[in-house]
Amino acid sequence: MKRFLSRMCLFLTFLFVMNQNFAAYILIPMDDAQKNHLKSYGIAYWVLQNNIEVHWLLNYRGGSFITPYYKSITDTCTFRGVEFEVLADQQALAIFDEIAKPEVNMDKMKLEKVPKIAVYSPKNKLPWDDAVTLVLTYAQIPYTLIYDEEVLKGELSKYDWLHLHHEDFTGQYGKFYGSYRYTAWYQNDVRENENAAAKLGFKKVSEMKLAVVKTIKQYVTMGGFLFAMCSATDSYDIALAAEGVDICESVFDGDGTTPDFNQKLDFTKTFAFKDFSLNNNPMEYEFSDIDVTQSRSVSQDNDYFSLFEFSAKWDPVPTMLCQNHTNLVKAFMGQTTAFRSKYIKSSVLVMGENKNLKEARYIHGECGKGTWTFYGGHDPEDYQHYVGEAPTELSLFPNSAGYRLILNNILFPAAKKKKMKT
Repeated sequence: MKRFLSRMCLFLTFLFVMNQNFAAYILIPMDDAQKNHLKSYGIAYWVLQNNIEVHWLLNYRGGSFITPYYKSITDTCTFRGVEFEVLADQQALAIFDEIAKPEVNMDKMKLEKVPKIAVYSPKNKLPWDDAVTLVLTYAQIPYTLIYDEEVLKGELSKYDWLHLHHEDFTGQYGKFYGSYRYTAWYQNDVRENENAAAKLGFKKVSEMKLAVVKTIKQYVTMGGFLFAMCSATDSYDIALAAEGVDICESVFDGDGTTPDFNQKLDFTKTFAFKDFSLNNNPMEYEFSDIDVTQSRSVSQDNDYFSLFEFSAKWDPVPTMLCQNHTNLVKAFMGQTTAFRSKYIKSSVLVMGENKNLKEARYIHGECGKGTWTFYGGHDPEDYQHYVGEAPTELSLFPNSAGYRLILNNILFPAAKKKKMKT
């Protein structure tokens, strides 16, 4: 009996050693072998939540993730429909060796913390969807909704990453006046904003929104990560540039605009844009000439933008933000579709553009200790999303290249980064 038990122990020890040798790592591929790219980010986030080491393999098979082998991870991948590969120790070391070669444009980036995510979004959320909250929910990544009151009370310090919902920071209620001023949702939005401004001690909604954008700018300066889409991009910079200038017509705030307001904009205060002119006509659905929506001429079938390739070893920040299984991404419309290239500051890094149309889609920059990213368009899988349409069903688009760019930004604060080269 003792001999039998001794042999059994030896056998179990052998199995344990073999398991460690042949199942040392889990690779979550992010190239075309992956059946659900979007939920893969949720797996990486879940691994971090469980205090398990995970590395982002920049430019390796579309920006794959690798983590030590745990059955709980493979079980979670299987349950969520995410493809994975079990690697022996030597297989993983061979990948690491390949990535480390100086001539290879790849790098291994350790994800070190669980990013705390806030989404700036109204409590009376407007009747159309927000791409970021859609994809966070689909990928099973938790987030907290905050709005003006929470921002102005100093709650941003609780979060590593902030997304700006499709907001209008100019106090013009999204420039929806011309088409929707008689609808219940528009009137309710105006009422809610005016009540919030009064509660927080402001005479006008535009004054409240300016205080919000300045607070957010301070958050970024102190090390926060900001991500914005659609009208939250240009209207944010417009609000900063127009500090001390009334750009709202009387239908929005009860009085007229400052004379010659376009000549009084201060572009030194903005993150991304310069030299633009404002459109203050309340009947027109456009904030300024930053946006290209009204002037672009391209069919939906031919509407794409290209991602730039950066050096993974020398420029890890933009490399992370551009990880994808394709460099050619389907474009999509929005109130702010894309940014006219001539109005982008020289200090801004363009990461995605349509060069022929002279428009940038995906841009990035630094402010103090933090960073910001602006992404044009409304919904990466709904080319021209209209007010009142049903939200996009992301289970139909699990490999969306456009949505992947959003999720790159969400994991970005988890990484140990080197300073971006200039």
